Amino acid sequence: MSDTTLGPWAVTPEFSQQQLVPKMGIELVRCEPGLVIGTMPVAGNRQPVGIMHGGANAVLAETLGSIAAFLHTGPGGHAVGLDLSCTHHRWVAGGTVTGECRPLHEGRTTATYEIVIIDSSGRRTCTARLTCAVSVRARSRGVLRTA
Repeated sequence: MSDTTLGPWAVTPEFSQQQLVPKMGIELVRCEPGLVIGTMPVAGNRQPVGIMHGGANAVLAETLGSIAAFLHTGPGGHAVGLDLSCTHHRWVAGGTVTGECRPLHEGRTTATYEIVIIDSSGRRTCTARLTCAVSVRARSRGVLRTA
């Protein structure tokens, strides 16, 4: 990600310096239909007792799920989060977490994703589910309609 893009999407220039993703240290590792993977450091994303903040898990999950939803909508489509739930299975005190997002449902009006977050040892630390409202461009025979 640069100041002007988030995955394959352009960031509105007037907001390029106000993005949460770089502030959280999120890095996109893989960004393709059906699979979005990103990492985030624990450092800088802690709660007062020193472990990773649960809200940081939510930011990572919503970031990955929103990117997946935009990939689903295609050029000219739109996506916006409707519901996010996170179950925190274990705390993380250091290192980096990795989130892997896969679709549970991708329709014309909604898309739902499961995001599994693991620690540096491969242990599941959080499971999240994000549902987005989506607007998918009309498709015919696998080709986007332009009119």
